[in-house]
Amino acid sequence: MNIQTKFHGELEIQPDQLWNFPKGIPGFEDENQFALLSIEGNSAFQVLQSTTTSEVAFIVANPYTLVESYSFNIDEPTIELLSIKKEEDVFVLGVISIKDPFETSTINLQAPLIFQTNTKKAKQMILNDNKFSLRHPIGNQVTATEGEA
Repeated sequence: MNIQTKFHGELEIQPDQLWNFPKGIPGFEDENQFALLSIEGNSAFQVLQSTTTSEVAFIVANPYTLVESYSFNIDEPTIELLSIKKEEDVFVLGVISIKDPFETSTINLQAPLIFQTNTKKAKQMILNDNKFSLRHPIGNQVTATEGEA
């Protein structure tokens, strides 16, 4: 399948890159299929790209590599929606807001993206506590050369 992307132009997408968001993403409820794309020369960040709307793309990163104390419990509706059976079948990403200078960029820890690797389903889960911020600074934890997107 070929898609138009926000950052990479036209790309051929492989089936293993596709993720189904059954309920979309808050604010983008009609966007149900996304591709998780690598950024060449950058292992810290990826692009979560809608397969139907080229302008809908998010820079994402593993929040556990940026915030050592990050932890939360996945709620029951998310476990059921994604058919989560065990922790090993899940990975988590956070949406990054890229700013200039790069060191002022932030990650959304309040609404992590939960991915179930067996079903290829995903969901953005809104946490019910204020322990973590919508705009947690990533600071110098990722260098600008690694983080330029």
